[in-house]
Amino acid sequence: MSAPARGRDDVTPGADVVVARALAAPPRLGRVRLVCVDGPAGSGKTTTAARVAALVGETGARVAVVHLDDLYDGWGGLEGTLWPRLSAQVLEPLRRGLPGRFQRYDWSAGAFTDWVDVPVPDVLVVEGCGSARRAVDGLVSVRVWVCAPDDVRLARGLARDGEAARAHWTAWMADERAHFERERTRERADVRLDGDGRAVGPAPDVPAPDVPAPGPTGLA
Repeated sequence: MSAPARGRDDVTPGADVVVARALAAPPRLGRVRLVCVDGPAGSGKTTTAARVAALVGETGARVAVVHLDDLYDGWGGLEGTLWPRLSAQVLEPLRRGLPGRFQRYDWSAGAFTDWVDVPVPDVLVVEGCGSARRAVDGLVSVRVWVCAPDDVRLARGLARDGEAARAHWTAWMADERAHFERERTRERADVRLDGDGRAVGPAPDVPAPDVPAPGPTGLA
């Protein structure tokens, strides 16, 4: 696989940097290159993931995107069962060369409902708060941090979810702040983007860390 040409008007430079690094890196999730797009809520992770997936697709590579919004157990779901379920239902099967399959959380119903299949791709983009936690270090090819000012993020969230969700957003922002401090997510990122998808560091020519993949016993 080769990286797409740079300089397209409809793709931010940050997405180009992420894709170039991902396609140049060795696969660590079995034969899959894993890209984790992390950062606080409302920062632009979903948009970044879509742009990355579109660019990867243009190379002819198979790409899949998993949104952690579909896996959180509601507003309190950043920790708890999130990572064990993602590992068991998606990451571990793909590491073994098998399709993944996860149960999607329905925010309206407040329960896990239908099942979503994840075919074995060349590149898997996992997007959401907590996607680049330390547990993924032995499997990931590129860790991306996306951030924007708190007031901008909250405004985006309330525009989407309504003013009635303000208390939920305030609690979530406190939870994610504690999570990121503990996991040092920003410091461990291979690429950092601002809220408009522009690369702000580290430099794109810095090689990704060479972390050995875990053995057959499974995920950390």
